[in-house]
Amino acid sequence: MANNIQQKTYNFAVRIVNLCKYLRKTDIDATILRQLIKSGTSIGANIAEAQHAQSTADFIAKLHIAYKETGETKYWLSLLTDTGYLSKEESNSILKDCCEIEKILTATLKSLKKNQSKNNSKI
Repeated sequence: MANNIQQKTYNFAVRIVNLCKYLRKTDIDATILRQLIKSGTSIGANIAEAQHAQSTADFIAKLHIAYKETGETKYWLSLLTDTGYLSKEESNSILKDCCEIEKILTATLKSLKKNQSKNNSKI
């Protein structure tokens, strides 16, 4: 999982940073851009931090934070689209990437929690 999701989330963070650079040229409120850049780059940062987790529980916690950040990022991207700062075409690709990352994290978390439950029941 590590290399695939790490690369996807890093590439996604690069897209978020570039999108924010592009949007800074508009009259958009800086608060929205700060929120988008924080949530959009936090996904990959938490994945990277999870790679150095001290335990399985810590690993799961970091992945769960990354998962929650995908939801917030989707919110900000949708808001930018619905307020006309991004066209549907502009937002579709980056939203698709965010949803793909969210699906990977969902599947990974389900699998990890299932395995953790099995291991706990053996004790």
